[in-house]
Amino acid sequence: MTQAAALAAYGSNSPSNRNRIINGDMRVVQRGTVATGGSTGLYYGGPDRWRMYQENTVAAYTLSQDTNVPAGEGFGSSFKIDVTTADATVDAADRVDFIYRFEGQELQQIAKGTANATTMTLSFWVSSPKTGTHIVEFFDNDNSRQVSIPYTVNAANTWEKKELLVPADTVGTLDNDVNLSLQIAWWLMAGSNYSGGMLSTSWSSTTNANRAVGQVNVFDNTSNNFYLTGVQLEEGSVATPFEHRQYGQELALCQRYYYVGGGGSSGQVDATNTVRAVGLILPVSMRATPSGAMATASISALDFGLGVVTNAAPTFAEYIGTNAGGFVKVTGWAAGTSYRGTVFTTNSIALSAEL
Repeated sequence: MTQAAALAAYGSNSPSNRNRIINGDMRVVQRGTVATGGSTGLYYGGPDRWRMYQENTVAAYTLSQDTNVPAGEGFGSSFKIDVTTADATVDAADRVDFIYRFEGQELQQIAKGTANATTMTLSFWVSSPKTGTHIVEFFDNDNSRQVSIPYTVNAANTWEKKELLVPADTVGTLDNDVNLSLQIAWWLMAGSNYSGGMLSTSWSSTTNANRAVGQVNVFDNTSNNFYLTGVQLEEGSVATPFEHRQYGQELALCQRYYYVGGGGSSGQVDATNTVRAVGLILPVSMRATPSGAMATASISALDFGLGVVTNAAPTFAEYIGTNAGGFVKVTGWAAGTSYRGTVFTTNSIALSAEL
């Protein structure tokens, strides 16, 4: 069945919210461009809800939103991974993957771990600097089970659409909660610790050597750029056309996990008048009580009675509240008159409840 036929079968009742991926068209980008990598860890940057993970390798990269998109397909943005430090010699423990994560409660409808478990279809547009075998892995964090699905890039630096069937798994239910249950990883580099066995193309208990067999090395040259957009995961065995949600809907879905904004009014709160606590009412309830940071290197605050007070180096001290709102304490302000109201400028505070 073609994509058009698949949607036509629904007629006027074409279902909304069939795409389980948030920000699959890479439109929402609250963090902006981030240069990172070069050591083991998880790294955020570029469009929301996506992250990089790496082990052992010295590879580094810049993560950003880009306007390079497949022509005529209705997309305005892509996720760009720009290699800035290459690693052409892949050691056994080397690994880089591009990751999307799900709460367990978001996937209860696939009935994983039961006799009624359903298949899913993953579709996406990709432009890779390397031809040959690439691996997408589904990893069940609750039960340490995984399945790896290969796809082939036929032409380097050329947009190609891929449609992958994700088999049902009748073993291992997903926890029905707000915590990490399932992740999808687009492997970009895999040493023999992850590629030295036989590719696990059916759901099974995790064996590291079977996770990314055949994966090419996307990080072998600093001229390499990897792009992804139009990512959709849906129930069933047929890929339907990408579901374009309104920007406001997509932003609100992203803000459940990460929020950048300003603050409401409050006063200075310590004896030396160098700490300000600013109230926040969040636009959506976040996944969990967030952690915080300053989102900008310098900010200004409107201090009623004193005018605009600029602080070149604010320091996030503490978030006190719930997943719906609270207070942010910021240190480093010059001493002033106590109890004057303060409003932080837009996009000065960042709160994270990422998986």
